[in-house]
Amino acid sequence: MKTILITGASSGIGYATAKILAEGNRLILCGRRLERLQQLQAELIDTPTLLLPFDVAKKEEVFTAFESIPTEWQNIDVLINNAGNAHGLASFQDADLDDLDAMIDINVKGLIYVTKACLPLIKNSDNAHIVNISSIAGKQAYANGTTYCASKWAVEALTKGMRLDFLPLGIKVTGIAPGAVETEFSLVRFKGNEDIASKVYQGYEPLKAEDIAANIAFAVNQPKHVQVADITILPQAQADATTILRTL
Repeated sequence: MKTILITGASSGIGYATAKILAEGNRLILCGRRLERLQQLQAELIDTPTLLLPFDVAKKEEVFTAFESIPTEWQNIDVLINNAGNAHGLASFQDADLDDLDAMIDINVKGLIYVTKACLPLIKNSDNAHIVNISSIAGKQAYANGTTYCASKWAVEALTKGMRLDFLPLGIKVTGIAPGAVETEFSLVRFKGNEDIASKVYQGYEPLKAEDIAANIAFAVNQPKHVQVADITILPQAQADATTILRTL
């Protein structure tokens, strides 16, 4: 039985990952929305779970939350850095500075805070593994997504650097870069505008959160000597960050 900590577990990829990894493991479920975490906990009635609500972008909240973890939960085996968001889709010159701040704070600084806070609890595990969720936007920049792409390029760099730095500690590090996944992602990016958000996924079959969760589980469940370094996942209709074959 592994103890697995998942950030952004209240929705989307994190929610699906918790459900696919629930059997035979203990889960620490992290997110800003306590009620959503409680809903997930209720669905995982046969799985030992601990709820840890905090905002990854707030350094003090992150470290206070980790310090509150009960002794019996402090041997963490797997950290899944899933929390992240896009805010707005505008050219750099027109983008709202608050949106740009939010993406750096959540996608980059949040990942750094959580990983630093978790390291004392994971470094002694015989199954130590960190999984960072990046994006195809971390491999290919596109117009009107400059800072979002930059934040995900940072995740790619952090993943590669962690793999080097953590090698002497015996911690495996995996980067997973999804393409178009139909979750709340676009709804957040477009400030709750359901009409615009839904059009992102029209005319083709996008990935589902469960598709990404299955690949996270694949990486986490490898034998101890196997380290899956990098997975890029696209729907069949997508060739790169901006090229999607639509039927409409």
